Amino acid sequence: MTPLFDPGAEAARATAAILEDTLHGDARGVVVDSPPGAGKSTLVVRAARELAAAGRPLMVVAQTNAQVDDLVVRLAEKEPELPVGRLHSNDPDPYDRALDELPNVRKSAKAGDLAGLDVVISTAAKWAHVKDVEPWRHAIVDEAYQMRSDALLAVAGLFERALFVGDPGQLDPFSVVGAEQWAGLSYDPSASAVSTLLAHNPELPQHRLPVSWRLPASAAPLVSGAFYPYTPFRSGTGPGDRRLAFGVASNGSGPDRVLDEAAESGWGLLELPARHTPRTDPEAVRAVALVVRRLLDRGGASVSERSPDPVPLTADRVAVGTAHRDQAAAVRAALAELGVSGVSVDTANRLQGREFDVTVVLHPLSGRPDATAFHLETGRLCVLASRHRHACVVVCRAGVTELLDEHPSTEPVQLGVTVKFPDGWEANHSVLSHLEEHRVSWRP
Repeated sequence: MTPLFDPGAEAARATAAILEDTLHGDARGVVVDSPPGAGKSTLVVRAARELAAAGRPLMVVAQTNAQVDDLVVRLAEKEPELPVGRLHSNDPDPYDRALDELPNVRKSAKAGDLAGLDVVISTAAKWAHVKDVEPWRHAIVDEAYQMRSDALLAVAGLFERALFVGDPGQLDPFSVVGAEQWAGLSYDPSASAVSTLLAHNPELPQHRLPVSWRLPASAAPLVSGAFYPYTPFRSGTGPGDRRLAFGVASNGSGPDRVLDEAAESGWGLLELPARHTPRTDPEAVRAVALVVRRLLDRGGASVSERSPDPVPLTADRVAVGTAHRDQAAAVRAALAELGVSGVSVDTANRLQGREFDVTVVLHPLSGRPDATAFHLETGRLCVLASRHRHACVVVCRAGVTELLDEHPSTEPVQLGVTVKFPDGWEANHSVLSHLEEHRVSWRP
């Protein structure tokens, strides 16, 4: 008889092994792969607290100021007496002013002012300018897969050992210049910090967090299978642990029918008639806005392991995801016309790392005449499909499956470059195949 999967026990076992290697191992680096919503930030905060408690000065590297400020707040909540340094830039508004209310947090633009503190946190960009300091014994690199290897090289001299934590399924590091001339080389500066680290140090301990506490039981199998075939994970909740229901009955429209399907199954595909359209397809944009309007009008409420009593679904717990900024701007304008405010509308890049109860996604390939490398990037679809705790509705024009078959990948094969699997073509097919089971065809 197969033993029952205990998500809490599995997650605790993985965390214990990670902390053992971090605190007591002798490797210069420890790598942790984390699927969406697996408690990555919780792990970073716990590791920071334990290293500080062991008397080991620690620097923490994050990729954005928002990530840095979030970690500072989380540390202060868990350990109010722990002295924490927030190293910031000289910009006029360099950090979240909420940090001014935390008595244990010291802020400065100079690393020397923060010397001797248990933990100092900053962005990779700021750490790259720190010179002439005693190296820290330990570092934690958060969102390590979103850090370029040249950024890691710029800060590597500041620490002796490091814990690298990140999500391998998310978007690759961003670069404003082409990097084709370095493709296949072990020191490709545009590659992620983790891939370069492991290319030179394959013997480093590697761990993974096995449970997503964000994704519901309806979503984890699809996201795991489509985007994490070699590092599978499970949902921390079971099929009946979360429920989404509406207080107002359906009016029979396409948006209402797809919302009912998503509430029941966790997924919904609102399929518009096949057509080649501009990127900011007016019909698709309005369909997205209508889905959000009806979602809020119908008095949605959720039940989950966090609350056995129904919790109203409010605008701040809803997000719209797009591939392009002009699409996001068009959706915001459409929502404003319908009187909707408070909903997060942004690109996959900006939604990365965030969590909502319900998401509405404009499919990256909807209405397109071709399938470019940008639109087929695996991480983009992974981010869009993995932000929700209850349900995800995808709005898309018909014909994407045929589009994929007509446009197999034509990207040149680079010698020495590790093939990313699954590729965007295969991942899109996997997701669309699943969404077909939850399709609602609608002609606006």
